[in-house]
Amino acid sequence: MNRLKSAVLQRVPKSRFVRSVSILAGGTAAGQLIVIAASPILTRLYSPEDFGMLAVYGGVLGILGVIASLRYQLAIPLPDTDREALHIVALSLLIVGLMTGIVWLAVVLAGQEFVALLNTPELAEYLWLLPVGLFLVGVFQVLQYWAIRVRAFSTIARTSVSQSVGMVLVQVGGYAIGPVMLLVGRVVGQSAGIVSLSQLLRGNQAGKLTAVSAAQMKDVGSRYRNFPMVSTWTGLANSAGANLPPVLIAVFLGGAAAGLFALAHRVLSQPMAVIGQAISDAFYQQAVEANRNGQLYREVQRLYSTLIPLALPLALTNFLVVPELFVLIFGDAWAQAGEVARWMTPWLFFQFVVSPCTGIYPIIDRHDIALRFQLSLLASSVLGIVIGGIVFGSLVWVVGVISVLNSGIYLWRLVTTVNVVGGRILDPIYCLLKAVPVSLLVNAPLVTLILYSDGESALWALMSSVFMVLALWFFLCGKKALKGFS
Repeated sequence: MNRLKSAVLQRVPKSRFVRSVSILAGGTAAGQLIVIAASPILTRLYSPEDFGMLAVYGGVLGILGVIASLRYQLAIPLPDTDREALHIVALSLLIVGLMTGIVWLAVVLAGQEFVALLNTPELAEYLWLLPVGLFLVGVFQVLQYWAIRVRAFSTIARTSVSQSVGMVLVQVGGYAIGPVMLLVGRVVGQSAGIVSLSQLLRGNQAGKLTAVSAAQMKDVGSRYRNFPMVSTWTGLANSAGANLPPVLIAVFLGGAAAGLFALAHRVLSQPMAVIGQAISDAFYQQAVEANRNGQLYREVQRLYSTLIPLALPLALTNFLVVPELFVLIFGDAWAQAGEVARWMTPWLFFQFVVSPCTGIYPIIDRHDIALRFQLSLLASSVLGIVIGGIVFGSLVWVVGVISVLNSGIYLWRLVTTVNVVGGRILDPIYCLLKAVPVSLLVNAPLVTLILYSDGESALWALMSSVFMVLALWFFLCGKKALKGFS
C-alpha cells in the first residue's frame, strides 16, 4: 500500500499552480466532453430558431450576470483575513438579491417591449426565467470566489462537472416539453453546484458567519469600491462583447442566423473555455501572492510564454478542418456554422492566451486599463455586425470582421499588460512569432493533404492527418508546456 501511495504521489504535479490547473481542467473536461457529445443530438431535436432563442436569452443573462453582485465577488480572495472576506461575501449576496428584484420588476413592466426589440417574440412566454437565472448565477459566482480563496479547486471541478451534466440532461431529456428546456438547461449549466459550494462556508466558519455586521459590510463596501465603480463597467463591457453578438445577429439577421452562430460558438469555445477558466482561476490566486512578493511580471511572462506555443498549433488545426468536421457531425444543414467556427478561430485563440494574464488588473488596482480594452472589444463586435450584417448581409462576414478586430485588440492588450507589470513590450510578439514555425511543422500532415488533394478529402485521410497532428503537437508542444507551468 505504501508503495502504491508513493507511486501515485510521484505522478501528481509538484507545482501548486499545475496541480490547481490540473484539478480544475481535468474535473471539468469530463463534463464538457458530454456537452460536446450531446451537441449532435441537440441539433436534431431543436431547430436553428430554437438555438437562436437560446442565444438571445443566454446573451442577455450573460450580460446581466456580470452586474449581479457589482463585481464585489472578485474582491473575496484579496483580504488577509477570512473575517473581512466573509463580509464581502455577505455584501455580494445582498446585492444579488437587490439586482434580482430590479430585473424582475423590469420584466413585469417592459418584458413585451423588450422581446419585440430583440426580434424574438417567442421568448416572451419564457422571460420569467431571466430573474430566476440571474439570482442563481449571481449566488454561484459569489460562492465560487470563496472557493478560490480557500483553494477548494477540487470542489470547483466537481461543480463544473455537475453543471455540464445537468445542462445536457435537462436540454436532451426535456425535449418533449419544448424549447423552454434549452433555456432551463442554460440556467442549470451556470448555477448547478450552489449547494456543494455553500458547504465551504459552514463548519468551522459558522461562528464568523454569525458575526457579520452591517457596519463592517459598509466598511468593506467602501474599501473595495473600485470593483462596483470601475470593474463593473469593465466586466459589463467584457460580457457585452462576448454576449451581444448573438443578440444583435438575431435583431439584424434573424433567429436562425443567431442559432448558427450560437452552435458554432458553443462547440468551438467550450473546450477552450474549460481550460482557460481553470488557468484563470488558478492564476488569479497565484498572481495575488506574486504581487505581494514583487514577482508579478515573472508569473505573467511564464504564463503567456507557455500558452502561446501550446495553443497556436491547435488553433491552426482547427482553422483547417473545422468546416468538414461540422458537416460530418451535425449534417449538411449546419455547414454554414462550420464556416462561422473557422473564422472564430483567431479571435478565440487570442482570447485563450491573453485573458488569464489580464486577470491581474483587479489585483494591481488598474481597472481603468481593463475598462478601455473591454470597451474596445464591445465596439469591435458592434462594428463587425454593422459591416457584416447590414452592409454584406452575411453571418460569415460578421464573424470574420469581429475575429480580425478582436485578435488585434487582444494582442494589444497582452503587450500593454506586459508593459504595466514592468516587462518588455516586444516579448509577447517575439514569443508569438517563434511559435509559428512549430505550428506549421505540427500541421504539416494536414497542409500536405489540403495541397495535394482534389478538394474532396476522404474521411480516413482527414482523420489520419488529424491524429498525426495531435501526436506531433503532444511531443513538440504539450510536454514542453507542462514543464513551463511547473
